Amino acid sequence: MTLVNLAAAETISVLGPTIQFITPPDLGGDGPCVMRGSIPAGGMVPLHSHRDPETFYVLSGRAEVLEYSDDGFAWLPVGTGDLVHVPGSAKHAFRNGGSEPAVMLITSTERIGAFFREIATPGASWPPAPAALQRFLATSERYGYWNATPAENAEVGLAL
Repeated sequence: MTLVNLAAAETISVLGPTIQFITPPDLGGDGPCVMRGSIPAGGMVPLHSHRDPETFYVLSGRAEVLEYSDDGFAWLPVGTGDLVHVPGSAKHAFRNGGSEPAVMLITSTERIGAFFREIATPGASWPPAPAALQRFLATSERYGYWNATPAENAEVGLAL
């Protein structure tokens, strides 16, 4: 058993949003990884998918999550106390149109935690610098993750 000291937990920036590792992805496998994620006001997580399932519990703030169903894409509002589960390989995105950060407890795999750590960008802001974006895309490809094109993001209301 480990008691986690959140004040000392590693926090990284991932092209704008931040991730704080509550349980670090030290093994990089498919074991659980718990993180605290924050999407800044006006920030987003573009349309993407990966084999790793993710569960998001909204701790504070409001955001919208994009889901895909047989009827197409739809934006769903989420706020404090809401829980969203994204199955592995499901296309999804987030946007925060509010004036406060959207803070979520995220449970996923050590593999996705290792990915976040690898693409961390100190002092990142949106839009990302071209070099950071190229590194992100190359790392995503190596992990087998899919990222929508700027045109595909625009179709669902995300301006890159």
